[in-house]
Amino acid sequence: MTTRSAEERQREIVTVARRTGSVDVAALATRLGVAKETVRRDLRALEDHGLVRRTHGGAYPVESAGFETTLAFRATSHVPEKRRIAAAAAELLGDAETVFVDEGFTPQLIAEALPRDRPLTVVTASLATAGALADAGNISVLLLGGRVRPGTLATVDHWTTKMLAGFVIDLAYIGANGISREYGLTTPDPAVSEVKSQAIRASRRTVFTGVHTKFGAVSFCRFAEVGALEAIVTSTLLPTSEAHRYSLLGPQVIRV
Repeated sequence: MTTRSAEERQREIVTVARRTGSVDVAALATRLGVAKETVRRDLRALEDHGLVRRTHGGAYPVESAGFETTLAFRATSHVPEKRRIAAAAAELLGDAETVFVDEGFTPQLIAEALPRDRPLTVVTASLATAGALADAGNISVLLLGGRVRPGTLATVDHWTTKMLAGFVIDLAYIGANGISREYGLTTPDPAVSEVKSQAIRASRRTVFTGVHTKFGAVSFCRFAEVGALEAIVTSTLLPTSEAHRYSLLGPQVIRV
């Protein structure tokens, strides 16, 4: 077997991580025929380039301008954590009568957890969320028009943002591909970034929801600062010390 260069190994590691959702140091060492320390060195280099985030014993891919997971994939990863986060986020509704629900699986779970015992208007760019709420009692669904992105089944472009610009919304539930103290909330696609930033501008309150792996990750397009958020809802898998650092920037951080 010919020895691969570091560049070739790292390219394969990224390919495997993107295909499977995560990689394991021991399995990669066997697959690539190198020592575990070599794999760890490769993962450090890939993390420095923003392509993966290292975990204990492995790594997972960072979503970027060139790579984004599909809604179908998101519906299979970290599901119990996402359900806890969604339930806690729905409890922040307060007296809101109009709600924006972002694209993505966790926001869809929030929408499904919203109360049915009082009138509520839900504005969304997500076909999945609109479908899930279409026959829900007391909930009026307003689906934003626009071009549908195949991977996420959500609308984007000027039709979407123009509709949003005409609203004053009580509360926005926003997701992101990454959130960091330095770069704020980021997402790979400029068209998606426009919709998210317009939704935040249109809303009186903004709540960010995301699993622990989103924290510290940075994607291509920045659409909000951490200080623009009223609250961050995540899980106890985000360390207390890190949650405290985010809270110093303004939002209440809720870990469930």
